[in-house]
Amino acid sequence: MSKPQSYENHARFDPAFHFFIAPLLLLNIIFAVYATIHAWPGFQHTHLWWIVMSVVLFVFAGLMRGYALKNQDRIIRLEEQLRLADLLPEDQLGLVETLTVDQYIGLRFASDAEVAALAQRAVAENLGRKQIKQAITHWRADNHRI
Repeated sequence: MSKPQSYENHARFDPAFHFFIAPLLLLNIIFAVYATIHAWPGFQHTHLWWIVMSVVLFVFAGLMRGYALKNQDRIIRLEEQLRLADLLPEDQLGLVETLTVDQYIGLRFASDAEVAALAQRAVAENLGRKQIKQAITHWRADNHRI
């Protein structure tokens, strides 16, 4: 059985992306440059095209990963807005509109018992994601985000 999630162990890798796709695309760039240099001066223009397309594929993979993370951030913001709307007293509902996406991402790990107070503190002290996560005393695991 794995350890319960906490600030120290909540970061996760996507093995397919971090250990397969990204390294192979990076190796492809390195090999394209290597092949072009070793074909010098009799290289063909296809060698340069190989370098360009290798860089394009690497950047494309990074952009797709970034778009997926941005979507996760938007979903987290919505989930946390709904959760805070349920948990905050009516006179503090304005707090929901003042939190930043970064603060919502940090708050997703806070238990229901402490999220309202931590949200108030985050706005009052302008806490960032990392500071919010470090302030959490009762961690609520999020095992779906990669």
